[in-house]
Amino acid sequence: MTPMSDATTTDLYEVTMAMSYLREGVTGPATFSLFVRDLPPERGFLVAAGLGSALDYLAGFHVGPEDVDAFASALHRPPGDLEPLLGLAFTGQVRAVPEGRIVLAGEPLLEVTAPLPQAQLVESYVLNRLSHQTAIASKAARCVLAAAGHPVVDFSLRRTHGPQAGFQAARLGAMAGFAGTSNVAAATAEGIPAVGTMAHSFVEAFPSEEAAFRAFARCHPGPVTLLVDTYDTEEGVRVAARVLRDLDRGPGSAVRLDSGDLGDLAVRARSILDDAGLPDVRIIASGGLDEYAVDDLVRSGAPIDTYAVGTRVGVSADAPYLDSAYKLVEFDGDPVMKLSSAKVTAPGRKQVFRRPGCADVIALADEQPPDGGVPLLETVMRGGRRTGGRSTLDECRERLAADLRELPSAARRIRAPVAPRATASELLSVLTARVRGRIEDRMAAASARQAPEPAASGSHRSVPK
Repeated sequence: MTPMSDATTTDLYEVTMAMSYLREGVTGPATFSLFVRDLPPERGFLVAAGLGSALDYLAGFHVGPEDVDAFASALHRPPGDLEPLLGLAFTGQVRAVPEGRIVLAGEPLLEVTAPLPQAQLVESYVLNRLSHQTAIASKAARCVLAAAGHPVVDFSLRRTHGPQAGFQAARLGAMAGFAGTSNVAAATAEGIPAVGTMAHSFVEAFPSEEAAFRAFARCHPGPVTLLVDTYDTEEGVRVAARVLRDLDRGPGSAVRLDSGDLGDLAVRARSILDDAGLPDVRIIASGGLDEYAVDDLVRSGAPIDTYAVGTRVGVSADAPYLDSAYKLVEFDGDPVMKLSSAKVTAPGRKQVFRRPGCADVIALADEQPPDGGVPLLETVMRGGRRTGGRSTLDECRERLAADLRELPSAARRIRAPVAPRATASELLSVLTARVRGRIEDRMAAASARQAPEPAASGSHRSVPK
């Protein structure tokens, strides 16, 4: 079977709409805005992420013969009916918020302007890339805030929703400030420090913990990390201390706690290690941690040096999705909007101006910035081609760190954060009111045309009995 290209990674209704647009000649330039309607509970901010992979997709987007065959099969129609889609490529412009920047509810992360069939077909893939990665990056950034300067590392690969999601989680953790990842592929490809210890199965494969620890140390010169909670945690720490002291492997080495009351066990482990003359042996904690658990441990004063976060962060367990949307805001030069209850959109191409303290203003794309306002959206693609190079992890990390410093402290809180709210510019508000009025007038006129003629004077209607 011939593998499908990424052009088929779309929802079927994108295909049916694109076919109709082409058949009817509705191919004028369209601008779609991608934004998050409301932040998830317990989020004071979001971190823009996923742009690089979305641009890779757009730059390579092309509908080939195998894609046409796939679309035809899905629609149970002959391939000839799908012929108008053959050769379709993305030739549009993209303006977007760079990865690593803080974004708020209602603010466009990205705007696509392209002939309508193109802009429609790429919706699902682009939404997927930005929504997933923004959710994970935001969770990771909160972990770094909770750790209050202690290193955080990524252990999420084994339970993320697929290997690609695991790769993204490792990269996004590094972007948020994680010190390393257990994911070898991501570490190699992205230049992230690789970290890892051992599993309980390693200890169970030897006749005793001591035999396991000594075997591990013999194989790995230099500092080692020993997992001490396979059987009895305190006894495991004592055995690890004895092995590390005997082999003179204390400095840089660590013990890992993976279960139980991590705060209490860390206190006991620290005491055992210090009594053994190993004050430089670090304590690493893992096992179901996320920003809430890390925050509790840090606030309790637990003597934990490094936090390894996994499942809950890799899938953003408490907020696994974003209420994101990709909505048409302008077609063929005319601003458009949606009036559905609770899902009203603002018309026109946008710009977001950031003022000190994240007092953001959502404005029209051609507006001048307000005093102290800096534009967030940048042109990153023109004519279907990137306008610049790919952002490095260091650049993304620096953007995020700078934005977090400007974010109000209430928004950075781990529990009960208060997110800043962006305001609409006066020009955007005026345009919104005008477009709404135009749509409502048109609907009223259509309704009047369809209303039945009033009954003639003196006429009689039979009343059913």
